[in-house]
Amino acid sequence: MNDEENYDDRPSKSQRKRDVHALQKLGTALVELNRDQLATFELPERLAEAIAEAQRIRNFEGRRRQMQFIGKLMREVDAAPIQARLDIIRGVAHESTAKQHLVERWRERLLDEAEALTLFAAEFPRGDLQHLRSLISSVKRDRANNRPPKNYRELFRAVRDIVAPAQTHAGGTEKAGDDDTGADA
Repeated sequence: MNDEENYDDRPSKSQRKRDVHALQKLGTALVELNRDQLATFELPERLAEAIAEAQRIRNFEGRRRQMQFIGKLMREVDAAPIQARLDIIRGVAHESTAKQHLVERWRERLLDEAEALTLFAAEFPRGDLQHLRSLISSVKRDRANNRPPKNYRELFRAVRDIVAPAQTHAGGTEKAGDDDTGADA
């Protein structure tokens, strides 16, 4: 009877395979991170070395075997903290992308819409409107004369420097989400 109870408590073979695949997928996600992001994880030395090696391998078959090895090493560690840290990194990446998209939308609005500078000033009162007005004129002049987009990039930086701190003080992506509806109008 005791053997039957132990048998019932074990996960099925299919569940074990799903768990192994999930660990391999987690290992793949670690390999896709850059060096700075990986440094934030507390990984065993063997696993960290295997990940660094996988990042260097370009041969398909060699990389596939290395990924299987990483999956095997992942079975020896607690995956929950790694997954939690990875979720945080992905969230930061999504937030950063959302901020960049917001800045790009504002830059385009400032160039395309006459009333956009007034709307921008109302939403971000600490901005230097004279500098923005000058950059907008420079970008339009550059486009008319087929010049390189130096001022276009400078306008992006200026808008980013105004929008990013304002978003941080307003609670992060909530501000970006609020502006999404007005950006396309």
